[in-house]
Formats: sequence, C-alpha cells, structure tokens
Amino acid sequence: MRKFVELFLSFLKIGLFTFGGGYAMIPVIEREVVTRHHWVEERDFFDLLTLAQSAPGPISLNASVFVGYKMYGYWGALAALLGVALPSFLIILIVAIFFSQIRENPIVDAAFKGMRPVVVALMFAPVVGLAKGMKWWAMAVAAAVATAVWYFGFSPIYLLIVAAVAGLLWAARKGKEVKR
Repeated sequence: MRKFVELFLSFLKIGLFTFGGGYAMIPVIEREVVTRHHWVEERDFFDLLTLAQSAPGPISLNASVFVGYKMYGYWGALAALLGVALPSFLIILIVAIFFSQIRENPIVDAAFKGMRPVVVALMFAPVVGLAKGMKWWAMAVAAAVATAVWYFGFSPIYLLIVAAVAGLLWAARKGKEVKR
C-alpha cells in the first residue's frame, strides 16, 4: 500500500505545481520518475513519452498512467492518474461552485466580455495554421462541414465518421490505381 501512496503523492505534487499544460509537465514528470525515484530508466521514459503522445488525451495524464502501469500495474496507473488529475479537478470544482455567486458581478462580467475575443483568436489561430497549404476543395469541404454543424445543427461525431469512411474509400481507390 505504501508504494501506491508514494506514487500518488509524487504525481499529486506534479499536478499541483505545474502549469502550462501537459508539455510543461514533462520535465517535472521526468525529474520525479527518472531522477528522483529511479522508477523508470531514462530510455524507457522516452519510450513511455512517445506512447503517451500517440494515445488520445492529454500527454500528462497518459504519461502518468503509463508510468503507474509500468510500476505497479492497473492499481499503479490509477494511483498516478488520480494524483496528477486531482488538483485540476478540485480547482475547477471550486471555481464552478463560486462562479455562480460571482457571475452577476459587473466586474467579472466585464472581464469575461474582454476575454471573449482573445479566446476566439486562440481557437482560430490553429485553424489558420491548419488551413495553410490546403487545396481549394479541402477548404470548401471545411466550410461545408462548418455550415452543417453551425447552421443546420449536424452532430460533429457523425460528420467525423462520414469523413473517416470517405478517407478510407479514397485511400483504397488510390491504392488500386497505384497497383495498376
């Protein structure tokens, strides 16, 4: 039981004192896991990190799960995951509890109105980056999908499934053309 508590506390410390997202946590996770506790060899850590990057979800959560699993199996993965996620969860919970009380405050309302354009820009910047180098037809498809979601209320999930199937069919067709 002591080993799970130690794993939990190590990842709790990582979750409490790192800011800036998953990639900002990587050096702290490495220092804690490789240098301080010697739970994982450096080479193995980079293999785990590669796996964490390729799995869906935040890299910090994936890395904690993979390190915990490598150390102590499923229970280790759970202990590490709870440790790294608990601080963020509690902070968001506290903000949510008090947000309803301060939401009607004119100062808070003005701050949110001021942040709105910045949030839109932060969301729009990756879209512009992804659009660079796209062909005209791909931009037309993106515009059609955006219209389908925003104006007609289509579920993005169904559109993603349709796009995946279309991509697979297109790749299969291209593969047959290459073999000829």
